[in-house]
Amino acid sequence: MVRLLFFRFVDLLHEAPLSSHRQPRSIFGSILYCILLAGCVVVVVAARWIFFLTPELIPAMICSCNVILLVITGIFQQYLVYQVKKVRLQGYYMFSEKLKHIARLPFAATAYGTALMLLICVWQPYLQMLSVSTLLRIVMFAEVVGVGCFMSVYIGCIHQYNSLNGQPDILKSLYSALQPSSSLEELRYHDGGRLSDQQMALLQYQRENLHYLSEEVLRLQELLSKYQRADDGATPQVDLAHLLAARDQELRALSAEMNQVHAEIRLARNLIAERDSEIQQIRLTNNKYVEENERLRAILGEWSSRAAKLERALEAEKVSTMELQKRISEQRSQSSSQVGDER
Repeated sequence: MVRLLFFRFVDLLHEAPLSSHRQPRSIFGSILYCILLAGCVVVVVAARWIFFLTPELIPAMICSCNVILLVITGIFQQYLVYQVKKVRLQGYYMFSEKLKHIARLPFAATAYGTALMLLICVWQPYLQMLSVSTLLRIVMFAEVVGVGCFMSVYIGCIHQYNSLNGQPDILKSLYSALQPSSSLEELRYHDGGRLSDQQMALLQYQRENLHYLSEEVLRLQELLSKYQRADDGATPQVDLAHLLAARDQELRALSAEMNQVHAEIRLARNLIAERDSEIQQIRLTNNKYVEENERLRAILGEWSSRAAKLERALEAEKVSTMELQKRISEQRSQSSSQVGDER
């Protein structure tokens, strides 16, 4: 039954429509942020010449610029997360996972740079190798360069996403999650922790497709009604009827696929629940063994203490016996000497 569901699901994946309505992601905001980073680099490098009249304000200005950059980066990260969510809804699950990790790096680098600047300001009296303003400039320069590298990688990934022409990778990711059984094992989940997440992403992608196809069907119905009212000929009506029928067929295929995915999710949850129950049983058995081990250790400790007490008692008995023998020998010698004196 499991194999039948698996192969039916694989057959449905080949019938899934291409994401022809995929919208390219804009890199305009990322370019503006990179321009802001370039401005920060200019300020850091030319700080001595910009503030040559008031050099004592350089540390305060660099720290202020870094705080402003931190706030802007935090706001910009929300924009990046929004873009990653849109990429995920388009069906590119693996791509969105990679983008999600990259989108977190600029704010993390800025936060680490701010923390390092705070440490420099706190330990200012003990830093004698370089001046505080020089250290702050070095930290902010390294921070901005690192954030710029991360943003260049992100822009490259978005450009790669905009140039993709194939099927969404969420339709292919389940091939690695569900593997046909070998000669020794039944169906095995190699990526069990990510299976439910991938199937949820697939459901979201199919919902987006259903929404898009529903809009297309409504649009084609409106066009068909307009042509029917205009009564300009049979050919446009026939073409629109064919288009409408094709869209309805795709809609039915997507509905069937969503039902199949729901069945796969239920199957995966049942298998995960079975694995969880097995793990719970193993943990209970392990706890019993641990309790038994502790009990045996307590018994061993008790017997060890008893053996130590017996050894101490035996030593005391030996000492008392030796003292008794000494007394007896002394009494014998005394009695023998008294007998000799009497004679």
